[in-house]
This record gives sequence, structure tokens and C-alpha cells, in this order.
Amino acid sequence: MDRSIVVYVLSDSIGETGEILSKAALSQFDLGNNEVRRFPYISSKDQVIEILEEAKKEPSVIIFTIVLEELKNFVIEESKKYNIETIDLMTPAIDAISRVLKSEPKRESGIIRRLDEEYFKKVAAIEFAVKYDDGKDTRGIKKADIVLVGISRTSKTPLSMYLAHKNIKVANIPLVPEVEPPEELFKKNPNQVIGLVSQTDKINQIRQERLKSLGLKNNANYADVNRIEEELKYSRDIMEQIGCIVIDVSNKAIEETAGFIMDHKRKNS
Repeated sequence: MDRSIVVYVLSDSIGETGEILSKAALSQFDLGNNEVRRFPYISSKDQVIEILEEAKKEPSVIIFTIVLEELKNFVIEESKKYNIETIDLMTPAIDAISRVLKSEPKRESGIIRRLDEEYFKKVAAIEFAVKYDDGKDTRGIKKADIVLVGISRTSKTPLSMYLAHKNIKVANIPLVPEVEPPEELFKKNPNQVIGLVSQTDKINQIRQERLKSLGLKNNANYADVNRIEEELKYSRDIMEQIGCIVIDVSNKAIEETAGFIMDHKRKNS
């Protein structure tokens, strides 16, 4: 015997959860024909009635993920009139969590979608920070929300990654006396450029540790105090030309510097 059924998936968001569950359930039956019809962004009773008018013409089931109380109840009551089976996917889970937490749910549609969007923005920002780290590609200067500039060991990379986790796209450019800064740096809005400096002894200490970790002697020019002071003077000159703010990161935690940069960005966006 040829058995067929249509599953109508109604959602006040995109309805992906309902569709996946419907297909999983249908796979447990030997059916001649089956179909899943998804109706996302349901927001009115008129939409529900229109779908039910169609569903009553054939063997069907309504599976829905609707969190708005009034609309959810309307789907249930109207489906009874048409003698159509309904499955409410969200309410049992929401009610159980609500009982445990002793807290009322928000009952806002599309929250998970917004959370997903935030996640993908964060991933994009992290990928951006990696791609445009340490001046690898100066094209990132134009695209970046924030550009960090400074000499080696002024926390440019860790700051870039921290800000990326706040959905901010950051490029960072090392300043070296022997290397001309990229032209794009001077064309960037100075409010989007952050200069990083530190005390000579702090940089010297960090660079010596870096040399030690690489198995090199700590008397290399890289960790020389005079060389560091030369680099810092050069970097301050460049920052003055750009007209950007300058942050001394000597005694600041990454979180503190990042907080200052985010406040600066908010004030100037």
C-alpha cells in the first residue's frame, strides 16, 4: 500500500531544527511518498490559517518551533479544528529549564540565529587578525576596524586576538627604523590607528626572554637597550605623523589596554 504524508514545519525563526527532526522521524518509516515543507518566520495568525487550509487536504502533521505564547496556542487550537496532529518542539524543553532555574523564559523569536551570527562575526574577526598579523599583508590596513602599530614586543599580536574575540577586525603593523611604513597607514583615519609603546627596560626584559627561548645569546642587537630606545623614538615619530593616540602598555594587562581601545572606538565611531 502506498502511504504518504506531508510534514509542515512552522517556525517564528528559520525552522531548521524542525526540518531536521522531521526528516529524522520520517526516516523511521517505509513510506511511498513523504515531504517536508518548511515555513519560516511565522508571525501572524493569518499565515497559520493559510497553511492549515493547505494541510487539511492531505495526511499531514504540523511540527512547530514557535516561542510566542499567543501564536503557539493558536497553532494548537486551530489544528484541533482541522483534526491535524501537532508537535510542539520548544515548549517541553523551555518548561523543563524554566522549572529548574525557577525563571521565566524570554520568549523572543530568533535568539539562536542572532547568537549564531555573533559567533560567525567572531570567527571572521579572528581569521582577519591572523591573516593581517605582523604586517603580513598591508591590504588589511584599509579593511581593519583598528590598526595597531608599535615596535616588536609591545603586545600587538595578543591585543589583536583579544579584540578579535570582541568581534573587532584588527591589523597590526610592526615599526622598524630600517623599514618604511606602508603608505596605507598614513591614509587611514587616525582615530582607527592605535600606537603602542612601552618602557625600555620592559621591552629589554621581554626580548631577552624571547632570545633565550630561541636558544640565542641575550647580547644580540635585538635586546640592546640603545637599539630599543632608537626603535621607540622612531615609532613615536611615526605615530606623531599619523596623528593617532598612543598607549603605554608597560604596566597594563591586555584586558585593560583592550578596554581602553574599545572605549576609544565607541567614542569615535
